[in-house]
Amino acid sequence: MGSGGNKHNRSVTRRSFLKISGVVGGAAGLAPVLSAPFVSRALADNKSLSIVQWSHFVPAYDTWFDKFAKDWGDKNKIAVTVDHVPVQDVPARAAAEASAQSGHDLFGFNGAGGAHLYRKFFIDLADLVKETEKKYGQVTVIGKQLGYNADDGSWSAFPDFYINFPGMYQKSLWDEIGMKPDTWDNMRIGGAKLKAKGHPVGHSLGHSNDPSTIWRGLLWSYGASIQDDAGKKVVLNSKEAVEAAKFCAALYKEAMTPEVLSWNDASNNQYLASGVGSYILNPISAYRTIQQSNKKLADDIFVIEPPKGPAKQIMGAASDFYGIWKFAKNKEAALAFLKYYRDNWPEAFKASEGYNNPCFANLVPKPMPILANDPTSTPPTKLAILQDSDKWSAIPGYPGPATPATDEIYYAFILNDMMTKTATGAASAEDAVKAATQRCEAIFKKWARRT
Repeated sequence: MGSGGNKHNRSVTRRSFLKISGVVGGAAGLAPVLSAPFVSRALADNKSLSIVQWSHFVPAYDTWFDKFAKDWGDKNKIAVTVDHVPVQDVPARAAAEASAQSGHDLFGFNGAGGAHLYRKFFIDLADLVKETEKKYGQVTVIGKQLGYNADDGSWSAFPDFYINFPGMYQKSLWDEIGMKPDTWDNMRIGGAKLKAKGHPVGHSLGHSNDPSTIWRGLLWSYGASIQDDAGKKVVLNSKEAVEAAKFCAALYKEAMTPEVLSWNDASNNQYLASGVGSYILNPISAYRTIQQSNKKLADDIFVIEPPKGPAKQIMGAASDFYGIWKFAKNKEAALAFLKYYRDNWPEAFKASEGYNNPCFANLVPKPMPILANDPTSTPPTKLAILQDSDKWSAIPGYPGPATPATDEIYYAFILNDMMTKTATGAASAEDAVKAATQRCEAIFKKWARRT
């Protein structure tokens, strides 16, 4: 997913996630009860606002955000501090602040279920979301998955953006074999031909973010999913899931190489940048890096919608959102900043070089800056298909909400293991699916007892 080395590996071990969720479970009783919305008072009550969020994979975005936040603070006579932490450290930081009942005012997550995991600790942002919908159009499916609580209509967090995973392929190589990797079957068949020419397809089967995202896309494209649309029941054990696992095994054997078993999130980027890899699924940070290092190769790399499956065309996505702690020292300033940030969101989109994708229908009107016409790309319309990526993007939990249970399943790499065991022959597809289902059910039962 990232554009560089191991620092962009987003893996979180199952042990560390259980430790984090244990802290949250133990601290839940400490959450202050707000019987009414916080009392209105002077905006700059304590003259400060503290924000924490991940270190963006597009460094220029962090530079823009820090100045944007400082300028807002200067206008409002509020001292704004922004702390950036590596993305893999965000869950532990959130757990520590929730446990201590102390920390930053505004907490930026990059992940999936954090809003639901810390629901008892966040103020309700339903009014902010409703106001945003009136101004900028309906919230997207991903936005709703992120922060909405169906049982009472509250919003634990404000949806910021999602990160899409389009396909990227070397056009000249695929043109030579007269194919286009627009379906999973064409990717497998064409990938086998290109592997014979020294240019395999590259999808990780390791324990990191990219495979956790990509193999969910494959599963959904076959009509299978981990949970139902209500988020109450595990439905993984199905013939569709078995077929998806069998396909993964065929793709691995025919079109990939064993090195993908140990890849991290930088590996597929590097594989494409080397000129060896013929196709990857990844955010456009991979393409942006190649533009800087090898223009000739970048011109040959084309961006395509994710492959179609037997049931639908869909791909996993990553997500970003903000929560305001109930114990924050300056809740009003945090809320005021979110409104100002939202109203200037197109500038944030430009600063991310088109990497951040909006969670409200008309927040960035089409034609979108950069994506519709990117002068650095050949042709300039190369990224135009990404303007509609919300139609084929979903986050972990789909077709239901992102919850603490789906987050734990994600960080335990259960789906990755299911696909890898089938691909390497360590288990039959049927047995791998059954084993994964049992692991998911145990996690669902644990969280059901806690809520």
